[in-house]
Amino acid sequence: MSLHIDYYASLNSPWTHLGAARIEALAAQHGASLRIWPVDFGTIFAGSGGLPLPKRSPQRQAYRLQELARWREALGIPIHIKPKFFPAKELPAACCVIAVRETMGDAPAIRLAHRVLKACWEDELDPGDDATLARLIDEVGLDGQAVLALGQEPRWAERRAADSERALERGVFGAPSYVIGEDIFWGQDRLEFVARRLARG
Repeated sequence: MSLHIDYYASLNSPWTHLGAARIEALAAQHGASLRIWPVDFGTIFAGSGGLPLPKRSPQRQAYRLQELARWREALGIPIHIKPKFFPAKELPAACCVIAVRETMGDAPAIRLAHRVLKACWEDELDPGDDATLARLIDEVGLDGQAVLALGQEPRWAERRAADSERALERGVFGAPSYVIGEDIFWGQDRLEFVARRLARG
């Protein structure tokens, strides 16, 4: 039986962006299915003892910037350490990703989520802006205006809230998290262990 990866993502997270292409490649390499869950990490932090970035100590905030620069160099991904539109308004894009996931499938939802992340961290665009978001949707081969309208239906925000509570119940506490069965791998720096887990079958 093929393996399945539940991929808990923040559409504002540089770490999710740094791991985006690699988790897709690993899933493809090992024939695993991949489903994205763009959950609300504000809810998850509140339920797991985590702190949103602005509430972390100055030391932790400074170290985060150093680590981003290190990973940018190590991976060769040209991110902006302090992008112009971070943090972007996340709910509209998340609802569009969920709507695509539930009505069109996992692959287009992942493409859209990863384009949203790239827009923020590489392209200095604001994915929280409706016109920009519609353009990003177009760029991944979907109908920007139609998906934007679909994403505004209240059921997707409700689904995101339920998905977030379910993530907490499963033990998820940070982004990105890759869950295979009962095994949780937190952070793009744990993708080597994801690869080993997938190789075991």
